[in-house]
Amino acid sequence: MPESKSANPLREGLTNRSLPEPCSIIIFGATGDLTHRKLVPALYNLAAEGALPQAVNVVGFARRDKTDESFRAELGETTRQFSRRQVNEDIWAGFAGSICYHRSAFDDPAGYATLAERLDALDRERGTRGNRLFYLAASPDQFEVILRNLRESGLNRAPGDGWARVIVEKPFGTDLASARDLNALVEASFPESDTYRIDHYLGKETAQNIMVLRFANAIFEQLWNARYIHHVQITASEQIGVEGRAGYYDKAGALRDMIQNHLLQLLCLTAMEPPVGLDADSIRDEKVKVLRALRPLDDAAAHKLVVRAQYGAGAVNGTRVPAYRDEQNVNPESLTETYVAMQVNIDNWRWAGVPFFLRVGKRLAKAATEIAVQFKGAPPVLFNVARQTLTNNVLVIRIQPDEGISLRMSAKVPGAAVRVEPVKMDFHYGTSFGKGTPEAYERLLLDAMSGDATLFARRDEVEEAWRFVDRILDAWSAQDAEGLAMYSAGTWGPTEADDLITRHSATWRRL
Repeated sequence: MPESKSANPLREGLTNRSLPEPCSIIIFGATGDLTHRKLVPALYNLAAEGALPQAVNVVGFARRDKTDESFRAELGETTRQFSRRQVNEDIWAGFAGSICYHRSAFDDPAGYATLAERLDALDRERGTRGNRLFYLAASPDQFEVILRNLRESGLNRAPGDGWARVIVEKPFGTDLASARDLNALVEASFPESDTYRIDHYLGKETAQNIMVLRFANAIFEQLWNARYIHHVQITASEQIGVEGRAGYYDKAGALRDMIQNHLLQLLCLTAMEPPVGLDADSIRDEKVKVLRALRPLDDAAAHKLVVRAQYGAGAVNGTRVPAYRDEQNVNPESLTETYVAMQVNIDNWRWAGVPFFLRVGKRLAKAATEIAVQFKGAPPVLFNVARQTLTNNVLVIRIQPDEGISLRMSAKVPGAAVRVEPVKMDFHYGTSFGKGTPEAYERLLLDAMSGDATLFARRDEVEEAWRFVDRILDAWSAQDAEGLAMYSAGTWGPTEADDLITRHSATWRRL
């Protein structure tokens, strides 16, 4: 199998970003929500910014009966609905000319043979040089048949001097054993260097900025350790329920759906050591070290340090919503967790003794994702006489929705008396740089076209994360309903989660 071709030469100047190369993007599952809501709007926005390479083909692969024209028309409607910017009809018309539809069942070898012929023709017509980016936007139970047919048809090997890469959507397995099986399945068709496991949280601008914040600012990196930090909170809260995903979610739950990938990835970026370089493997090497340093949770520790819960009926934004078990297509006796709060310890030199608290849940009071680094308090002796209660400094990295960074510090209130109150220094991406931040899929698609795997999970990352999570799942399997707490929709979760963090003289932030 030929080696993956390197990306174009680096741009001049301070950036280390490679230029995206001309290619055909083949989307398996092209009639699904992901394609309509995320992928094609992201590609349109890249086209509107002039960020796409000169020649790009978007080939939708699905079994429904459509023509190129009807497929483009449907994508036009959904792009106008879901694009982060208003659609410019002239730009859309130009971009839509690169879109076509290929009708085939995933398990039909003839469909892959005709796809190969069509891609060869597009290479000749549009100059895409034999470069192919296969995007598995189908359900995970279809991955095996798609990958096998790509291999048997020879589409996993690029013609000439081109490259062939595959993007795999989460969930990447349901436990360590299934993740290993899926990794082996992918590896049989594509080498690791051409495999891009996508986690859209890593494509968010603020998540990418964590390393810059830490390693480009000595003021923070000098304090980024157990000597100065009391604890870290990582929260991903949602107001929505299962929203039509009950078939998947009731089998997965919050631990598999969010903790194993999104929150552990944010934990790695927060806790990792400085990489030796900004190349993909140097960064991912350090993230894997964090995962390997996570203190394993046996049954007793999982019972003490992990809270799982499920939402009951309540009100969100003044609207009554049903309990999880009353949602459509959910088992009325379901024990699936919709909320997880947990304490994680990293057994290495930098973080010894610093608890990391992870929290994720559906139907909570507010929708937001953030990382909050709470520093240890200053000695209060200077202000004892004034009977002042000092508030600890907190650095908050907002991942969504209002991307930015804030620092809470203490300041004197104007006046003759010495009165100290907390104030906030706030940085917003939109106001500071004068433009909105790109959607995560825009960055990730561009990186895949450029051959930059920095923001994609490597095989050992995925397996180490599952290794940690599997211990918790095993402990839960012995508890059944006994260990499942309940909380009302529209609140911040169960009281058991408050008890978890108050043991460390801390409280959960109200976002």
